[in-house]
Amino acid sequence: MGKKLLAKAGLVIAPRGPITPGSSSHGNEDGAKPKTAIGAMAQFTDRQSSAIKEAAQLKEQMKEFEGSLPTKRIDPKLIIRSKWANRHILSFADAEFEGLKDDINSQGGNVQPIKVRHLKGEAGKFEIVFGHRRHQACLELGIEVQAIIEDLDEKQLFIEMDRENRQRKDLRPFEIGAMYAKALDEGLFTSARKLAEEVGIDHSQLSKSLSLARLPADVLKAFTSPLDLQYRWVGDLVGAIQKDPDHVLSISKTIQREVPRLSSGDVFKRLTEGCGTVPHPVARAENLEGAGGQKGQLAFNEKKRTVRIDLVNIDPKRFSEVKAAIKKLLG
Repeated sequence: MGKKLLAKAGLVIAPRGPITPGSSSHGNEDGAKPKTAIGAMAQFTDRQSSAIKEAAQLKEQMKEFEGSLPTKRIDPKLIIRSKWANRHILSFADAEFEGLKDDINSQGGNVQPIKVRHLKGEAGKFEIVFGHRRHQACLELGIEVQAIIEDLDEKQLFIEMDRENRQRKDLRPFEIGAMYAKALDEGLFTSARKLAEEVGIDHSQLSKSLSLARLPADVLKAFTSPLDLQYRWVGDLVGAIQKDPDHVLSISKTIQREVPRLSSGDVFKRLTEGCGTVPHPVARAENLEGAGGQKGQLAFNEKKRTVRIDLVNIDPKRFSEVKAAIKKLLG
């Protein structure tokens, strides 16, 4: 009877190996086959207990990773920019971006992963949720980009992109405004108020961002880069345009032709003429063009009896002639 029990027990004993130290005194630590059925069952029970204990330890360790998503290295050529991408093209050409590239190159890749989602209808391809600059840096360096993959709908993608960029605090006011304007124009949110509520930003801040993004094209072109625009300029720029749009647009076009280009701060001063107020000319400004590519603009204000003269591409050698003509007029 004992031999039969021993034979049956042998069928369920796990492959022999070193017994975990501290196991039951009934265990056979030298790995020898137990001589009795009771000994075999005791050895099996010890091994089961050890496996259960190990599984419990692994389960406890896995709790640290609950809710996290796996990362994967992906060829950046398989990843496209999001339709909601909020990075202006000039953001990939400044010193800050070059510094980011150097950091990523020295570390052999991006330490902080970007996030992507699968591109619908194109197996093996992805669309960026956030991390456009890190992706572009890896693309230019010719190295794989480390990415988190999570499938999100359009609104979830937009909200995550916006939240991540605001946490990083390196987006410019114009870029933020352009992103919000596109979301409203394409109907992703039903209203500006709804957008502010869902992404969690102050409504007044949203209004300033939108005002910058919706400035007339010629006003934006007057600046060396729209990325230089500041939130604190919004009120004065909008006020100047509302008071006299024709005058502001005319000055904007003149500034665009000037060489060398003015700094963005000086452009702001020229367009606003004193924090949101501009002289309102009685007569429209008169544009002049010379045979050698010279251009000018004359604006006469009857009320203030003032003349504004803007000249572009004037030969320095002829400055004395300009000066003499003005002196003659004043004399």
